[in-house]
Amino acid sequence: MAEFTLDLNDDQKQVRDWLHGFAADVIRPAASEWDEREETPWPVIQEAAKVGIYSLDFYAQQFFDPTGLGIPMAMEELFWGDAGIALSIVGTGLAAVGVLANGTEEQIGTWIPQMYGDANDVKVAAFCSSEPDAGSDVGSMRTRAVYDQAKDEWVLNGTKTWATNGGIANVHVVVAVVDAELGSKGHASFIVPPDTAGLSQGQKFKKHGIRASHTAEVVLEDVRVPGHCLLGGKEKLDQRLARARERAASGGGERVKNAAMATFEASRPAVGAMAVGTARAAYEVALDYAKTRTQFGRPIIDNQGIAFQLADMRTRIDAARLLVWRASWMATTGKPFESAEGSMSKLYASETAKKVTAQAIQILGGNGFTREYPVERMHRDAAIYTIFEGTSEIQRLVIARTLSGMPIR
Repeated sequence: MAEFTLDLNDDQKQVRDWLHGFAADVIRPAASEWDEREETPWPVIQEAAKVGIYSLDFYAQQFFDPTGLGIPMAMEELFWGDAGIALSIVGTGLAAVGVLANGTEEQIGTWIPQMYGDANDVKVAAFCSSEPDAGSDVGSMRTRAVYDQAKDEWVLNGTKTWATNGGIANVHVVVAVVDAELGSKGHASFIVPPDTAGLSQGQKFKKHGIRASHTAEVVLEDVRVPGHCLLGGKEKLDQRLARARERAASGGGERVKNAAMATFEASRPAVGAMAVGTARAAYEVALDYAKTRTQFGRPIIDNQGIAFQLADMRTRIDAARLLVWRASWMATTGKPFESAEGSMSKLYASETAKKVTAQAIQILGGNGFTREYPVERMHRDAAIYTIFEGTSEIQRLVIARTLSGMPIR
């Protein structure tokens, strides 16, 4: 087991500096253009694939970093470049995590490579969980999966929403209800292979922020997938459902894993790292501006009102990073989130990104409110962190329930 340390080793520093260079030289110069275009930045993703950043091998190396800091370090640097483009680069990772969290070794080896493609033929993947009437309330999910035993196929029907890469993905990972009586415990995840009949893109959303990332509805109409596309396999699903039924009948017992929640639990510290990257970027712009902008014959950072804001911004960013690193280290070393440390990291980091980017606009004054300076875009981007993969309210609920042991509503 790796010992906890706040010092990055030489390999980690090398990777961090490499990612920072890519973010500075490739992502940042393209950020404003793709934000305005509101389109997937395929040329940037392809550049990331050419240098090895957009690849299964790279994310696997970071994922298996024994300190747990590989993924959060990578997320912070890429999102320091630009949140919208970075999400287009890493969005496939959520679908990959969905397979890692619920799939068999064979499924992992078969489907995750197809999510990325290669530098000459870049692909993306989508994780489809949220629905028009089921966002935070996963128990209200309506998408159904019915098993056709005669053909050993699952038939999926429903509509998913807020799906990153939805409809343009090569591989879709879809969470569906297999036993409605069990609520959220009656869900399972399915692979929908490329070019499967019945899957189509619905509405593509025009968003407030992260506009370079494709977000859309995914419509499933009598989508048939082979039995082997059920993540984890049917035998494991039947055993899990049987335990859930026994638990429901007895009113207690063993906790049963939910397919969507297993994915979100694994990804929350990574989302926190994304938020840290955006907050750090805005803070650095504000700091540089405060040092060079003069009013009344002196730099505005000479005023306590500005200097103290910057001090608070940096303090919050460092605190958020520490929470993210702690949760990431705990997850990697197998330490349970007994106090909902994963949710803590996501909650604090996402709230920090919103606050710090707003403060950056205030420090830049009128300039900060224009698109001539990047903090305006960063502030719009930061809004998503308190919403996706569990709103701040849901994170607080998870933390409060974990600490109290009570069914707080």
